Amino acid sequence: MIRVVLPPHLRQLAQLEGDAMLEIQGEPTLGSVLDALEDLYPVLRGTIRDQVTKQRRPFVRFFACQEDLSHEPPDARLPDEVAAGTEPFFVIGAMAGG
Repeated sequence: MIRVVLPPHLRQLAQLEGDAMLEIQGEPTLGSVLDALEDLYPVLRGTIRDQVTKQRRPFVRFFACQEDLSHEPPDARLPDEVAAGTEPFFVIGAMAGG
């Protein structure tokens, strides 16, 4: 099981009390985790990535094992610790301004 940690506003939208627990069939990639998350919680479609292009929305970042995975391609394999369920996959809302 892959544990996905969402920011509070997306947890509220998905009506999640805690982290999302996902079972991924096949190789755990960035794209397969996001596909599974959107399949399990359809209300999240379009909030994390564009529904048509599947590109990450601006101001949304992905982290795992203290690595920024935001610019990785969808077929990028997730770290083994995330696939094993010992480390979470984080979806973070980024901030901008100054």
